[in-house]
Amino acid sequence: MRRLVAAPNLALATLWADQLAAAGVPTSVQRAWTGSIAGEIPVDQALPEVWVMDDERHAEALHLLEELRNPPWRHWVCRSCREHVDGPFEQCWNCGTPQPALGE
Repeated sequence: MRRLVAAPNLALATLWADQLAAAGVPTSVQRAWTGSIAGEIPVDQALPEVWVMDDERHAEALHLLEELRNPPWRHWVCRSCREHVDGPFEQCWNCGTPQPALGE
């Protein structure tokens, strides 16, 4: 078992661990409840951590986590209403048309 990352809060630690597990990399959240004693111990020691269960998959998990934390920024134009859509949206915010598949 090897430490992957300290998360700023329990919600993100759990989200990252769940997403990595869904990608086939078994993980565990450690120090989930130590935030309640921050101040009595240094704050950086009270952050929840995501750990990879298999040491050999640590590099793979780091790569996947980097992709999860930094999704590609997409810009596209809606084919129905011609609205410019920015960000990770898969649907036009104006008319609801789905984002076209790559190559369309």
